[in-house]
Amino acid sequence: MTGMREVYQEQLGDLAEELASMSTMVGTAMERATKALLEADLTLAEQVIEEDVHVDEARARAEEQAFGLLALQAPVAGDLRTVISTIHAAEDLERMGDLALHVAKAARRRHPQPVLPEPVQEYFAEMGRVAVDLCARAAAVIRSRDIDAARDLEAADDAVDDLHRHLFTVMMSSEWSHGVAAAVDVTLLGRFYERFADHAVAVGRRVVFTVTGSMPTS
Repeated sequence: MTGMREVYQEQLGDLAEELASMSTMVGTAMERATKALLEADLTLAEQVIEEDVHVDEARARAEEQAFGLLALQAPVAGDLRTVISTIHAAEDLERMGDLALHVAKAARRRHPQPVLPEPVQEYFAEMGRVAVDLCARAAAVIRSRDIDAARDLEAADDAVDDLHRHLFTVMMSSEWSHGVAAAVDVTLLGRFYERFADHAVAVGRRVVFTVTGSMPTS
């Protein structure tokens, strides 16, 4: 029985590692997509678009492993929370990959012209930096199950929300001279980064739920 339990715990560890790898993967995607956006780099944009399938495949693997554990091991209590949270976290991470994909597609669509007017570029550079940092921290949280670190993700998300709000201040300024089309692009792209950060926080909340049995409410 002890041997079976050890194998089971190893399988749970493999599941966590799959999630952590997904977090790293979507962080890399957003880092490249942001660079493509800021530098009108078509090669990087195409790379993000082509490699999005790997995120989808990772989610499929995580879900297959999780459902396999549900079917074969009948986990209870904390272990059951781990498996169920994995399924939801994999969905969050796949959506983060999709949001990076949307950023890359915007860069490709406008190429060779830059998508972002100069006044907002610094905001997107910082949102991209925070987004990548969130992914690294989420990966660490998944591996460590550190609930304090998981809760700290909220602060980084607040930073993205603040930057997102500043975008509207810039666009509504009397000095905005870049037209409606650029404003629409900026609005959509800002929303992609905001949602990306929200999903990273959701992953952290899944970890808190796994450890404590209670889902954070804020």
